[in-house]
Amino acid sequence: ASAQGRWENTVVRVERGDWNGPRLADGQPDIEGHWSNTIANHDNFTDPQGGIPGDVARAGGGGARAIGTVERPVARAPSRVSDPPDGEVPFQPWARAVQKDLLANFFNPTAEQYIEPLARCAPAGPTKSLTWHGYEIRQYPGYVVFLFDSGTRMVQLEGKPHLPDNVKLWNADSRGRWEGNTLVVDVRNNNGKARLARTGEFASENVAIEERFIFAEDGERYVYEATYTDPAVYTRPWTVTIPAKKYTERSAQDDWHFQTFDAAH
Repeated sequence: ASAQGRWENTVVRVERGDWNGPRLADGQPDIEGHWSNTIANHDNFTDPQGGIPGDVARAGGGGARAIGTVERPVARAPSRVSDPPDGEVPFQPWARAVQKDLLANFFNPTAEQYIEPLARCAPAGPTKSLTWHGYEIRQYPGYVVFLFDSGTRMVQLEGKPHLPDNVKLWNADSRGRWEGNTLVVDVRNNNGKARLARTGEFASENVAIEERFIFAEDGERYVYEATYTDPAVYTRPWTVTIPAKKYTERSAQDDWHFQTFDAAH
């Protein structure tokens, strides 16, 4: 599929409000189906369609380009960082140095810490999973379940407490609730091993994430907004935004968005 057919370069906004669409038997808004982000893959966090800096394979094919890098269109897509306004993760100086070191050694990982975890088929983490191929959302009484190419994530809706602090998970521990058209999720117990993109952005195991999955009434799109709070790593809380849309058997075939769809069927 062409880059132009695959990606959009703007974020289609969805406002928080009431849900007037179909509901499941337990009262949840019905948002089941196959979804994919609309901006770009996980190559670059702050310049989503810019590719990985230093990727010598971009011009000739192969390498990272063969698995999803796209040519940047004339209009640059917005940074996934929607706050602060400069589009940059507000790292503490030491953490910025770590991020730059991870990026500088991405293509020549001479030590174990430089190997991107997803290259070993590890779970991609709560946020990055939403930019790695398509995925399926299923719903059960008291649960919303995400089926990713890199693992499964369960959002528990019944108000139970989080797991003990000493239990750390790749996809963290999620406790959610519905507020109108918005699934609000409190995310804790992250193991801090996943990265946010191939450009090396990261959080620690102490990060607290508040996610908001804001669904359009027609059920065709949603916008993911997540606020990261981790004082040891960042100078302030910051927000990531990822737009997504639903894919069905009527959608144009695409090897990126449909990888999970094909695997499931």
